[in-house]
Amino acid sequence: MWTYHPDLLATPVPRYTSYPTAADFGELSSEEHRQALANVSGDVSLYLHIPFCEKICYYCGCNTGAAGRRNRLESYLDALHREIETVAGLLPAQTKISRVSFGGGSPNAIAPTDFVRLIDALTIHFGLSNPVYSIELDPRTMTRDWAEALRLVGVERASLGVQTFARHCQERIGRVQSEDLILKTTHWLREASVTSLNYDLMYGLPGQSRDDLHDSLSRTRVLGADRIALFGYAHVPHIVPRQRAIDATGLPDQAERFAMAAEGYAYLVTHGYTPVGFDHFAKPGRDPLASAALSGHLKRNFQGFTDDQATNLIGLGTSAISAFPHLIVQNEKNSGRYRMRAVAGHLVTERGIRRSADDRFRGEIIEALLCRGEAPVAPCLLAGMRRDLQPFIDRGLADLHNGRVLISADGLPYVRTIAALFDPYRRQSTRRFSSAV
Repeated sequence: MWTYHPDLLATPVPRYTSYPTAADFGELSSEEHRQALANVSGDVSLYLHIPFCEKICYYCGCNTGAAGRRNRLESYLDALHREIETVAGLLPAQTKISRVSFGGGSPNAIAPTDFVRLIDALTIHFGLSNPVYSIELDPRTMTRDWAEALRLVGVERASLGVQTFARHCQERIGRVQSEDLILKTTHWLREASVTSLNYDLMYGLPGQSRDDLHDSLSRTRVLGADRIALFGYAHVPHIVPRQRAIDATGLPDQAERFAMAAEGYAYLVTHGYTPVGFDHFAKPGRDPLASAALSGHLKRNFQGFTDDQATNLIGLGTSAISAFPHLIVQNEKNSGRYRMRAVAGHLVTERGIRRSADDRFRGEIIEALLCRGEAPVAPCLLAGMRRDLQPFIDRGLADLHNGRVLISADGLPYVRTIAALFDPYRRQSTRRFSSAV
């Protein structure tokens, strides 16, 4: 279906969950963070980071650690509760919270009673009134009590870290979980009234064949996932030291990764899923992400593709990122320093970036290309981009028409690479990113 042009995919590029990206963050004062919170207008989404997992997977690049001792969890949760109080106290009165998302790590590394206490704290301090709740879950540590807590809170959306059903691949990435475990977790979540259930899957894993990928996709479809995120495994042990445990000799090469991505896309779109960008898929009529993609209302933030239209995202917890129209802020990454500052009632700002008018303009172009496959571009900018775009145009991957950049169906796997052409930070940075496919 797609043609492989290795020269066009030779340069690693960001995933663009923000613009500018986290690679471009620098020092930022907590006073700027404070002012951004005090001047919030419009809807707000909250993201809470739980940096713990019962078991650490070799491939994982998230800011997470083993849950281990109970007192470690308790001290982190105490700090998170204090940060909730501090941040809520800085927001204007009557600020509306439209969504609340929990990620990690694995939020279900904490006890379900601790989760409910966090919801109670958010309700009290932020004045929650029927927001949309979503959560990431590890099936290996899922319990019926956790499912009951989700039901009581009213969590509508959940995402399961499945990655692959192939046992030999699971063993090589340190994430062994049986199909029965996935099935049991799925059943519990449906009983808990979760209406939008996502499975995270991966291609490009060590020892993974196309048959392995096809089998995982088929099992996912039969189990009734409403959404599927099909990510290419990024092997970057120079950035993620725990990946050194993975034998790189078993990794598919770039051409095989491309073929896997193409076959995954073809399988899902011919089995009832609507493509959402390049590597996400959702059931039309059942999942709001598909509706957003089909109606042109798809957005992109630090959780990836979303139907969330809130203009502000506030991150809580260590390493969490907040995004305001003019400013992006990241919390302290070091868990010890985070706890110390949060418990003292201080903002835990570590770094970030001010978004200039040009940043916002280019960010809108990049988001439009990733979410809708096309973007209007001002003539003054387009004139300087023609040379960079020409290799994609010559091969039928993109086109220019009436001041718009258009991505063709064949150009979907190249969309991040095309988007990166509009990112001047990439010309300045030597930082390595993952492969675009």
